[in-house]
Amino acid sequence: MPILVKDYTWEQTDKEVYISLPLKGTKGGAADVLCTEVYLKVSFPPFLFEVFLFAPIDDRKSIAKVGNGIILFTLHKQVPSIWEMLTAVNLEKKDMQKIREDSIARVQEKAKEEAQTKAVQKRENEKYSLEVMMKMDEEERKRIEKEKEEERRKATEELEKWKEQQRIEEEQKMIQVAQKKKEQEKTKKEKEKNMVNANKSIFPSKANSCPKGHEKINEKILPPTRTNGCIKIHFTPRIFPTAVRESRLAEEEEWLQKQAEARRAINLDDQEFKDLKEEEKNPEWLKDKANKLFAAGDCLAAVNALNLAIRLNNKMPTLYLNRAACHLKLRNLHKTIEDSSKALELLTPPVPNNAAARVKAHVRRGTAFCELELYVEGLQDYEAALKIDPTNQMVKSDAERIRQIIQGSSADAQ
Repeated sequence: MPILVKDYTWEQTDKEVYISLPLKGTKGGAADVLCTEVYLKVSFPPFLFEVFLFAPIDDRKSIAKVGNGIILFTLHKQVPSIWEMLTAVNLEKKDMQKIREDSIARVQEKAKEEAQTKAVQKRENEKYSLEVMMKMDEEERKRIEKEKEEERRKATEELEKWKEQQRIEEEQKMIQVAQKKKEQEKTKKEKEKNMVNANKSIFPSKANSCPKGHEKINEKILPPTRTNGCIKIHFTPRIFPTAVRESRLAEEEEWLQKQAEARRAINLDDQEFKDLKEEEKNPEWLKDKANKLFAAGDCLAAVNALNLAIRLNNKMPTLYLNRAACHLKLRNLHKTIEDSSKALELLTPPVPNNAAARVKAHVRRGTAFCELELYVEGLQDYEAALKIDPTNQMVKSDAERIRQIIQGSSADAQ
């Protein structure tokens, strides 16, 4: 049973209220603070500090500082005024209970909204980072393509110039050969004519014969034309459209790694599931494995198996129900409440077939609330379990014990 702390001090101005609360030998990290517009609660077992404020405050601007064995609260008033006292007066028990419940519900809703906001912001940041990275990669690719196109243009121009130079040289050489050949033929004809005139004789049959010592000009023998063929070229497959001589391997590997991480971030592909065995991809098999690990006392391994099963199928209430039992065993009380609530959300509509599961979910969530000294919330879950199964004697006895604790706390407070 918690001990109520009453030796606190408070001061105020028109706009703010200052409360000084001693921790009584408890470390500041063990204190659990709950603050709303009209309710302030600090739990540092075995002590409890609870105040129903005289007027509403702005809980978004209010702050708490822990140091030197004391907690200092700075509460901002919604309406500037001087309070007659710190706590509200003439509050009935049911009003106090409603304020507690509303405060817890509001804090939970606020935490849920903050978690959703953070998740959305994280996704937006990841999306923006991916877009920036892809834009940079696109600009780099365009730059490389532009450089390649420029190099290709220069190479084409140089090749055309070389071909033109070769053609001009070839034409000049052919002209020179033709002129030389023409001169040789002219010289040959003149020599033949002179030789014929010099060797005229009485033998007409020999008049046209070749003179002695005349050499026949042999025709130039050219090599035969090469036979045609087909040359096969095999290119090395590459992810990047750049040649190997132009690639930068380290930068390309880094880019590919970032692309893979970005795809995993936006769920384009899930590489971790590819390494699992076939049975490890079955949520039912993982649930049975977690039950065996829990029975053996290895609750952490059971939680890991159930985490993987929930990632594979997040619509099975028994997975959340079993993981709530593991968290309760490990005293992860807030996670127990979260998993039990998720199981109750999935166990709809309430039918006789899921009655036993709903009883377990209420009992486990109620147990976690009681461990957090939130006995009223815990009693509500136990009463909900009794509505489903009124004959459960163990739940009845536990609910009666919680009622006695609450009544004892109320009597002490009075």
